[in-house]
Amino acid sequence: MRHTLPIAPQFYVTAPQTCPYLDGRRERKLFTALQGEQAEKLNNALSKQGFRRSQNVLYRPSCTDCAACLSARIRVADFVPKKAHRRVLKRNSGLQRGARSAWATEAQYALFRRYLDARHADGGMADMDVFEFAAMIEETPVRTRVIEYRDESLPSQGEEAPLVAVCLTDILDDGLSLVYSFFDPDRMADSLGTHVILDHVALAREAGLPFVYLGYWVPGSSKMGYKAGFPALEVYVDGQWQPIGDPDGYSNQIHPLSVEPIAQQVAQITLPDLRSEE
Repeated sequence: MRHTLPIAPQFYVTAPQTCPYLDGRRERKLFTALQGEQAEKLNNALSKQGFRRSQNVLYRPSCTDCAACLSARIRVADFVPKKAHRRVLKRNSGLQRGARSAWATEAQYALFRRYLDARHADGGMADMDVFEFAAMIEETPVRTRVIEYRDESLPSQGEEAPLVAVCLTDILDDGLSLVYSFFDPDRMADSLGTHVILDHVALAREAGLPFVYLGYWVPGSSKMGYKAGFPALEVYVDGQWQPIGDPDGYSNQIHPLSVEPIAQQVAQITLPDLRSEE
């Protein structure tokens, strides 16, 4: 008997875990598998509805009584860098960008480990070994690139200049999605994380893509606060994208009525036509 994947994706909810963004909170995620021939369509459609990709899974926060996490994206056409952003671009003007297939390398993992040990030693990814890192990079059923940044002013190690920043990037039909980025923790003054975002805005503009997806912005979270500083930022609120406006106007307080029941959340998701086009 031949078995095929169901046309309609199945949605599930994770068990509550410690929130990585706000102290004393418990997080829960709504997720679905990303697989099969129509994975590209599903990733495109759900990314526009606040979902994010992690390997072969698409997920969105669905905490019991907290709705602080908001998906964020930059409108490329309206983006004008601030004075501080122009300084970051100038400071890193010597970096060389290169795009690779989604294939992990030893140099990437070495930089990743240094980044985690310095910045997120107590985070959920702190214990990732080289095999888990390779899975994060390589297990993707959609169009994904590894964007590398190298400093050719430094002494080379082998044939290539030293790696200073990396971004795992999905190519959507309406933008670039920064899945995960990491950088040299010894170069904090260079604002490499900001540079990666600014460079992706330039990449999206060159490609004629209207958005750069940044993941989640969480008001009150020091880890995510920097995202609110980018011009032309939108957040996904109540089923639609809207300009962020005043970041201080958003609340991260818990409330028992802040989150709709799971069944209602799933019913409101707009799915693409996933039937075969044969």
